[in-house]
Amino acid sequence: MSTTDQVKNILMVGVGGQGVLLASEILSEVMMRAGHDVKKSEVHGMAQRGGSVSSHVRFGPKVYSPLIKKGDADILFSFELLEAVRYLDYLRKDARIIVNSQKILPPSVTLGADTYPDDIPEILRKKYPSCEVVDALEIARRAGNAKALNIAFLGVLSKYFDVDERVWNEAISAMLPAKLLILGRL
Repeated sequence: MSTTDQVKNILMVGVGGQGVLLASEILSEVMMRAGHDVKKSEVHGMAQRGGSVSSHVRFGPKVYSPLIKKGDADILFSFELLEAVRYLDYLRKDARIIVNSQKILPPSVTLGADTYPDDIPEILRKKYPSCEVVDALEIARRAGNAKALNIAFLGVLSKYFDVDERVWNEAISAMLPAKLLILGRL
């Protein structure tokens, strides 16, 4: 996917504490450094308590609104499986889904009132063949820091944009404290 054609709509979703908002800040910074007009909007909700978090990131030659309309997202970038299902109505018919394989059980499941579906990847792939399920935690562990899951997961997203790796590294270095850069070996 080229980042020079038109406005691109990336919907980033997950559960509070997964680093969704920092990841959206970094993506926005990368795209600004790459010369795009960028608009971003986020919804925190009950994020501090493990609730749903979403961030709309839009970039291109000129962006007028920070919000992605339902049916317009080019990429759903989900940090948690069930959250991907929650936001499917935002996707274009030919959208791409990049989803972390992590499961975070909602309170209704931990209390026994509901069950967590086992077939989420199949549900996603059936509706959107361009669905990539990634073990972002394992990628972060192999990179040397399991706590940097959001940064490792951004690496998966980065391959879908024509932006030099140097720009990504500069943006990450500018936005993270030095002690975290050392831990993550960036």
